[in-house]
Amino acid sequence: MSLILSLILSFNMSNQIIENQKEIYLGGGCFWCVEAVFEDLIGVSNVQSGFSGGTIKNPSYAEVSRSKTNHAEVCKIVYDPNEVSLEVLLEVFFLSHDPTTLNRQGNDIGAHYRSIILFHNLEEKKIIEKFINKVNNELFDNKIVTEVKEFTAFYDAENYHQNYFKQNQDQPYCQFVISPKVSKARNKLSKYYIK
Repeated sequence: MSLILSLILSFNMSNQIIENQKEIYLGGGCFWCVEAVFEDLIGVSNVQSGFSGGTIKNPSYAEVSRSKTNHAEVCKIVYDPNEVSLEVLLEVFFLSHDPTTLNRQGNDIGAHYRSIILFHNLEEKKIIEKFINKVNNELFDNKIVTEVKEFTAFYDAENYHQNYFKQNQDQPYCQFVISPKVSKARNKLSKYYIK
């Protein structure tokens, strides 16, 4: 095989890998929790903590946490739909937080901790709304307050927020808040997790 043909095939294969990746943006309270729950899910290649849903460009954590931006703490979840469906991601999402509490998760209070899903297109929106209607009727007594909003922009959180749980497992917040959420998801939905 010629070098040029080999390079073309290699380029096409790498583009195919990129084309198979999709992104969904989910916020369910503190992004450290969301990130930890989704990091080891089969089909998820990357989870990035950041901010979305608000009005200010490139906000800092301090601005968002003071409710100055209308952004929520969210995670960008990059996944391969051939390995994990959007419905599975939503199942994990709704299991791992309380979508019935407005602007809070446990002791984390404020609009930046709201339950939110940001969609890219009408197909995603339909899947999300259908899923929410189903679990809202069957599991949540029609009390879900999750905001469903069109995605416009995502801003990375500062570096110290990334991979927070894995790098800080001895911290009390990680032990008492994040770890139980991760354990719950892994126990109830173990078939979706890397062993």
